[in-house]
Amino acid sequence: MSGSRQGELTRRELLGAAVAFGVSAGIVGRALPAWAARTATSPTPNEQAAMAQLVQSFMSEYNVPGLSIAISEFGTPVYSKAFGVAETTGNTTLTTDHRFRIASVAKPITSTAIFQLIEKRKLSLNDHVFGSGAVLGTTYGRPPYKKWVRDIRIWHLLTHTCGGWDNTGVSPDPMFVNPRMNHKQLMRWTLANLPLAHLPGTTYAYSNFGYCVLGRVIEKLTGKPYDVSVRRSVLAPRGITDMVIAGNTLAQRRPREVVYYSQGGDISPYSMNVRRMDSHGGWIARPIDLVRFLTHVDGFSRHQLLRPGTIKVMTTPTTANANYAKGWAVNSQDNWWHLGSLPGTATGIVRTHSRFCWAVFTNTRVPNSNMLSDLDNLPWNMARQVKSWQP
Repeated sequence: MSGSRQGELTRRELLGAAVAFGVSAGIVGRALPAWAARTATSPTPNEQAAMAQLVQSFMSEYNVPGLSIAISEFGTPVYSKAFGVAETTGNTTLTTDHRFRIASVAKPITSTAIFQLIEKRKLSLNDHVFGSGAVLGTTYGRPPYKKWVRDIRIWHLLTHTCGGWDNTGVSPDPMFVNPRMNHKQLMRWTLANLPLAHLPGTTYAYSNFGYCVLGRVIEKLTGKPYDVSVRRSVLAPRGITDMVIAGNTLAQRRPREVVYYSQGGDISPYSMNVRRMDSHGGWIARPIDLVRFLTHVDGFSRHQLLRPGTIKVMTTPTTANANYAKGWAVNSQDNWWHLGSLPGTATGIVRTHSRFCWAVFTNTRVPNSNMLSDLDNLPWNMARQVKSWQP
């Protein structure tokens, strides 16, 4: 495209996208909440002590070496604290400057990058992904494809409704097999060997592979590696310069990166191809980095990475799953969040319906336990200790 069509989406175009995905037209250009300009408040020493007690109880219950958390109110950081150790051998004290693998918390970041491309008219939610004339063309295999592959569109990948390639255990999660394959080899193998189970758009099935594909879409349309493109378009513009894609082995551990610990019969955190997980779970970051990201897509402040109507489309669920939108878990209270879990890692980010954003990371996980849900609840319970917050 050329001329004005190469610029951002117009209000009418966003309105059309909103209507197409069942979104109220009133969101486009909506006014900020009345409290959005209020002053943020920090916890008192007594409140911080109560918050710390909740953290210590959680860490004790799940044998967590280290936990780091950051919270913002009205877009302003108001609490950042690290507990425990970054690594147990040297008993290295964990600081708020240590970086963690963030696992699936990467998905909202990838979704935001996709919606930036949509706003720039380089992409549409309805664009087909594979096949002649589609976004990725025949780079990852030529027709005839297996049933329904040609029907996959961008929004199916964003909403985990592509029809298969999921992590439910019925079939192998493509991202955790063939670890020696690169992205191109893995995608060719998956399209050739793993058939879809459902017509795209009809059934929710959480797909890490779908977000791997979205990473390749970003690369195709920007002409840059996924991480380079996202750092330039999503992270650096908001002062986030510390996030990089993780290494796979302990020897590839980055400066200020924690050491990860498995327990409960989990596999080694250093036995996976984490680097290949880039767009669905490969980043390392500090909690404050993710809070800065959240405050620029939360729809509250005036300095957003996306337009209000775009954010609304991004955070509106499909009929296939009322609690998952496009890279975000959502609920009827207008909270948005995402959890992440890998061997050695449990993470969570939340944008609340009121005015808070937070991120909490640990350097272990306990499989087949309530750890992830309790980690999700922990910041809520911590925030309730602060009288002025009332989250």
